[in-house]
Amino acid sequence: MSTNRLDLPPCGRVELSRRGFFSRFGDGLQGAALATLLSRDLYGAEQGRVYDLAPRAPHFPAKAKSVIHLFMNGGPSQVDLFDPKPALTKFAGSAPPRDLASQIEFTDQAGGILPSPFRFQRYGKSGIELSELLPGLGEVVDDVTLVRSMFGEHFNHEPSIYLMQTGRTIPGRPALGSWFAYGLGSENRNLPAYVVLDDPKGLPINGIQNWQAGWLPPVYQGTRFRSEGSPLLNLKTPADTPEPVAAARRKLLRQLDEAHRGKRNHQPDLDARIASYELAARMQITATDALDLSQESEATREMYGLNNPATQSYGKRCLMARRLVERGVRFVQLYIEGQIWDNHSDLETGLRYACGKTDKPVAALIKDLKRMGLLDSTLVMWGGEFGRMPVSQSRENAVTGRDHGPAGFTMWLAGGGVKRGLAYGATDELGHKAVENRVSVHDMHATMLHLAGLNARELVFDREGLKDRLTDQYPARVVKEILV
Repeated sequence: MSTNRLDLPPCGRVELSRRGFFSRFGDGLQGAALATLLSRDLYGAEQGRVYDLAPRAPHFPAKAKSVIHLFMNGGPSQVDLFDPKPALTKFAGSAPPRDLASQIEFTDQAGGILPSPFRFQRYGKSGIELSELLPGLGEVVDDVTLVRSMFGEHFNHEPSIYLMQTGRTIPGRPALGSWFAYGLGSENRNLPAYVVLDDPKGLPINGIQNWQAGWLPPVYQGTRFRSEGSPLLNLKTPADTPEPVAAARRKLLRQLDEAHRGKRNHQPDLDARIASYELAARMQITATDALDLSQESEATREMYGLNNPATQSYGKRCLMARRLVERGVRFVQLYIEGQIWDNHSDLETGLRYACGKTDKPVAALIKDLKRMGLLDSTLVMWGGEFGRMPVSQSRENAVTGRDHGPAGFTMWLAGGGVKRGLAYGATDELGHKAVENRVSVHDMHATMLHLAGLNARELVFDREGLKDRLTDQYPARVVKEILV
């Protein structure tokens, strides 16, 4: 009998050994891996699941139905606006202590302890101390919770903005508003779930990445509405097009879309593109009406500062935000021009400009939401990516500014299940770092989700075998002490 003959099992079956399973391509581990990759390309990562903006039930009863995020990119100075520190005057001009000096980027250039040039006073029944630059916020401070013990992870703008907007200091992840749209859908099928109102003067740092859906299905990314001119370009049909013709065009486009999609199932990008076309058609009437500020009374327009060039731009967007949440938009995000809070020099002029532009409109938004009975169901959040250092940026007397300070800063919240007239947490005596009831960015995200009825640990997206979250794998607590 030949020893070279291949002895096959009965009926031609090939018995596979453990070594063979790991080395064979057709019926081994390599083949299984290839089949998985091909199935993702052909059928999409999440077969059988429909990604849309249909309203979804929260994990538990929600306090907030909508969120308005007033993002003040640049780093508002906590010790000049929200967090009075008499020790800055006591130690004015002194060299910073060692733990503070170790976190200054250019220690050899930095000056000494810098007192605030602004007076603080107590406002409202709660007696919360605020800067003289925020008289508008002072009028509504009894409806606000001030969190004075925020802390971040990075010294520079770009990573810190990514952290605040996406939960990580790296690009490419889903934005805060995208997670809310993914978890809850929309209450108005004729408007986007997530709307962005950026400044007409230009995009913020990190540009449109601030409101991208990342690896979530693209249907959940933010939709930009303009505050000047038509809210959305190319939204209206040409004036000389008869309505029956326009309707026929929309019907034909829908039929062609459905035929194209029928041959390409489970393609999230394609589904999102078709959904955006359909939403645009429905928005032709709804969006125009929602953002038509001429419907507002003159008293309301005056309250928001629409008759003052200094406050007009931000006031218009604050009023638009109220009209959008009034109509069921889930998440509205406002940006300001460039980085007006990034006061490395001429601190006094810069902060007067930034507060003069935003303080009155923001206070009007709180008053208006309360007047209309919307504040209890709308969470308003104000803050930047970090704060500022309690020392002078430079040793030169002509330069009086502050460098970035991520170790301790202030944010505030109002409405949507948050306590009113509360100052929570504290920084050290110089206002440098959070020391009492510290709140991380992930804690703030978890708290926001909780108010909307979402559990930060359970709001997950399955991606490449991982269960990704807004709070990622970081420990995050709901700050229950500030909740009603």
